[in-house]
Amino acid sequence: MDQLHIVYEDNHIIVVIKPCNIPVQADKSGDNDMLTIVKAYIKEKYNKPGEVYLGLLHRLDRMVGGLVVFAKTSKAASRISEYIRNREFKKKYMAVVNGKMSGSGELKDYLIKDERINMSRVVTSNVNGSKEAILEYNTVSNFVYNNKDYSLVNVDLKTGRHHQIRVQLANAGYPLYGDIKYGQKINKVGQNLALWACYLSFYHPTKDEYLEFTCTPMDMVKLEPNNKLYNIDKVWMV
Repeated sequence: MDQLHIVYEDNHIIVVIKPCNIPVQADKSGDNDMLTIVKAYIKEKYNKPGEVYLGLLHRLDRMVGGLVVFAKTSKAASRISEYIRNREFKKKYMAVVNGKMSGSGELKDYLIKDERINMSRVVTSNVNGSKEAILEYNTVSNFVYNNKDYSLVNVDLKTGRHHQIRVQLANAGYPLYGDIKYGQKINKVGQNLALWACYLSFYHPTKDEYLEFTCTPMDMVKLEPNNKLYNIDKVWMV
């Protein structure tokens, strides 16, 4: 990663753009991760001795790019975590799905995670350990690519379950473009996952101020003129 893309920073929080295929935090791959990258940036910029504090507040799947906020103080971490628990932390996504969607609506399901294979599935509400998952979607456009129908949709995430958008849209019959876990019969290995965290909003943890941030995949391509971090041709075909 040649450059850290910072959208906003003050004494309490830092909002950055996570490129696709970089984990939010360290995993078994050993690849460089956003938490480590941002810590190194803070340590160098502010000449901080010892270990840098950086609170991980929410996650994106490794293959998903977009906006992520970290807390630079424990006070900020505590307050924003409370916003998330109270559903006062808003997250919206852009996605390309297989098939021709129309209109807008709400998907409400119960999900359960299978830790052994790191996948979630839709179950009934009476299954032990299941959690309610809610999202709202709005179809932006339909288009044809390589003689197949696709749709560009906006997703307003109301809950934060494991692989929620991927599972719910696939269960509704519209798996994400490039999702080999939940749309294996349609997608192929090597395709990027067409899901992007395009919007974040929440109250500032210490100021009387409501913050809103936006970033589209096209914004990311403008920041990366050589297009090394995000293959725009394979994912956003519109």
